[in-house]
Amino acid sequence: MKQYLNLIRDVLENGEPRADRTGTGTVSIFGTQTRYDLRDGFPLLTTKKVLFAAVVHELLWFLRGSTNIHEGLAEHTPIWNAWADENGDLGPIYGSQWRNWGGAGIDQIQGAIDMIKRDPDSRRNIVSAWNVADLPRMRLPPCHAFFQFRAAGERLDLQLYQRSADLALGVPFNIASYALLLTMVAQECGLTPGVFVHTLGDAHIYSNHVDGLREQLGRDTKALPRLHIAAKPFDQITFDDIELIGYQHHPFIRFEVAV
Repeated sequence: MKQYLNLIRDVLENGEPRADRTGTGTVSIFGTQTRYDLRDGFPLLTTKKVLFAAVVHELLWFLRGSTNIHEGLAEHTPIWNAWADENGDLGPIYGSQWRNWGGAGIDQIQGAIDMIKRDPDSRRNIVSAWNVADLPRMRLPPCHAFFQFRAAGERLDLQLYQRSADLALGVPFNIASYALLLTMVAQECGLTPGVFVHTLGDAHIYSNHVDGLREQLGRDTKALPRLHIAAKPFDQITFDDIELIGYQHHPFIRFEVAV
């Protein structure tokens, strides 16, 4: 995960100070791109512990089309609690748009899988969470806004465009989540998971995260873990079917969430 650490160094050294919605203050760079080849190992940060179980629970929650934290999420990924309303609802966010775009019954995830199988050379295989008509009803507009699949021979790649990227807290989680999604879709399509390309709009570091990130930069990286997913149909995969093997990491670093 040296790619991630190099991105952190770049923003710390070259980022511009900016005000932000939360009032915390950031340094940021606009427009970055980092590539993670899953054939080299599963891209889970090793310079601090990342709660992979939370990554899995959240992604499966998205893939069920869920948008309420009480539907199997709050106890595993409490980060969403700050944005949910009094009933636990988040509005038509990721899961809703992925599996039922605009409430119109359009399943973008299944459509992407079908297109990979039917027309692997297509340049139109895009899944979007940025539904302009639904943005006012979302408790938090999508940060990871849309992604694109690309089949190349026996390999499947995925590129994500993320409009806003909290580099300390959110991005390690996002990398692992989309690498897991890529692996699941590749397995469903009989392909090898290849490169995850992470394109960021506003790549920022909050002022209260700087010390923790500098601590990480002083730590050595460890060998990446491997991922095993049970040979089951895509929509039948459960938490227990996903196994992370050989995850070595440095101690956890706590970063406060900017709400």
